[in-house]
Amino acid sequence: MKHVQFGRTGLRVSKLCLGTMTFGLQCEEPQSRAIMDAAAEGGIDFLDAADVYPLGGDASTVGRTEEIVGRWLKGKRHDFILATKCFGQMGPKPWNQGMSRKHIVEAIDASLKRLDTDYIDLYQLHGFDPATPIDEALDALDIVVRSGKARYVGVSNWMAHRLARALGRSEVKNLVRIDSVQPRYNLLFRAFERDLLPLCLEEGVAVIPYNPLAGGLLTGKHDKTGRPPQGSRFTLGRAGAMYQARYWHEREFDTIEDLKAVAGEAGMSLAQMATAWVLANPAITSPIIGASRPEQLADTLAAAEAPPMGADLKAKLDEMTHGFRAIDAER
Repeated sequence: MKHVQFGRTGLRVSKLCLGTMTFGLQCEEPQSRAIMDAAAEGGIDFLDAADVYPLGGDASTVGRTEEIVGRWLKGKRHDFILATKCFGQMGPKPWNQGMSRKHIVEAIDASLKRLDTDYIDLYQLHGFDPATPIDEALDALDIVVRSGKARYVGVSNWMAHRLARALGRSEVKNLVRIDSVQPRYNLLFRAFERDLLPLCLEEGVAVIPYNPLAGGLLTGKHDKTGRPPQGSRFTLGRAGAMYQARYWHEREFDTIEDLKAVAGEAGMSLAQMATAWVLANPAITSPIIGASRPEQLADTLAAAEAPPMGADLKAKLDEMTHGFRAIDAER
């Protein structure tokens, strides 16, 4: 597994990042540990979590994923780059969410305890809170870095104009810089190519996109004539409806049939081709890949180990999915 520069920082991370949001609900702990074992054996040493995970859970499950990851990391913490996030509802009070100074400073302490570690390598805001001044959020992130609780900070699910403003304000106020962003990005969702990805290239912000396989739709295993299978990302707790709204449409399924044919001609699986396409974008640092079984990592690992996607195939896929650049970025 190759390692790549993390934006304009001195940090290097594995070319793929393992997402853990299925751990603790879709995957019980033994299965979660097996997935992390398989990822580590494949050379992935970059893990991404969040305090609200597992995906699709409720107030009774928040924090469970971090606890599973923390137990697995025991005795080998320094062999991995560990990322987590705060923002979502973590308790009954109105201040138990968002990006206020109070919530950020308290949330990282809670994550450190669940992960059983002294520091987070990458601490991220999981969303944008319009009720909190950006300077307040940046000041809180500055506090967690200067206190030694985090090494770098990033954001997830931010629009380009908000990231640009945060970069400007941190420079003016001499506060810690946002070094990464987590957008949704795949062959069926390309909206951020218009502004966010060019901004990141210009400013040296690392891009660690999630959903490179569109929640599993880009594996080609789902059938539009049937209902979403139970236990999949498309039926998982409170998240199932969101994933169906994102991807479970006739247009997406028709495109996948065309993509399958191209993948076959190229001698690779659809999942491998979809991952390789994401990696071929020069703005991308390390796609976040997920799995509900260890064997599902094989195609994505193969994409990272193979030579870069050829220009002709990349151009063909760009043309086939050009319409997905026009999707509303906040959909």
